[in-house]
Amino acid sequence: MLPAYDPPRGKPLGTNATFKICASILIPILNLITRRDWQGAKNIPATGPVIVISNHLSYLDVLVFAQFLYKNGRAPRFLGKESIFKVPFVGKILLGAGQIPVSRESPDASKALDNALAVLRVGHMFGVYPEGTLTRDPDGWPMVAKTGLARLAIITRAPVIPIAQWGSQDVMPTYSKKIKIFPRTIIHLHAGPPLDFSPWFGKENDPEALTQATAYAMGVLTSMLEEIRGEKRPANIFDPHTSDLPRTGNFKRKSQS
Repeated sequence: MLPAYDPPRGKPLGTNATFKICASILIPILNLITRRDWQGAKNIPATGPVIVISNHLSYLDVLVFAQFLYKNGRAPRFLGKESIFKVPFVGKILLGAGQIPVSRESPDASKALDNALAVLRVGHMFGVYPEGTLTRDPDGWPMVAKTGLARLAIITRAPVIPIAQWGSQDVMPTYSKKIKIFPRTIIHLHAGPPLDFSPWFGKENDPEALTQATAYAMGVLTSMLEEIRGEKRPANIFDPHTSDLPRTGNFKRKSQS
């Protein structure tokens, strides 16, 4: 049985008291340390279930991503690693804002799909980082992603909006918690039109179809990132499935210990 969630309410749609309090504190801080290049907000549906996806470069990503969505009319729901929800005070705030814990790389990780389905079923916006962790690519390009996003998109047939972002890694470098305040860094967030997963409808249990659909989604995101960066992607996409690096966590810290 899927968990029950309340339909989205408020303005921005999906907000609540905790979300609003956090936004009122964090958005002015983000405005002080960043500048914004926001494009394509017209592609974000004003109502109804929607999945938004982005590449993942920095611990700061979720805040600038949520700011972009919040200021354009939607208060998103995200999956977050369970350990963060166990941090005193922080965990309660995240739960109060409607965010969802997930136990990554464990047998309970499958529950993430159930929660995502329940959130979308009642009409929320659901944010996904398809890679599942910060990119391991040394130049910040998107990696080969997990297939969870494709499965979710195929099952729900909800619109999937790709949003490429760049710049957060200059404010808070990948796998670092140090913040560069000055000079203010431009954060690029560009939203594209909905992705077309229709060729894979009905194939949510077909591993090959899920791999193809995932590659399609990440290919679009990477093309959008090429435009932002003014560079071409590498010929070989970093694949965490074949790498010796751990699948999740700060591999840089582990390699230095």
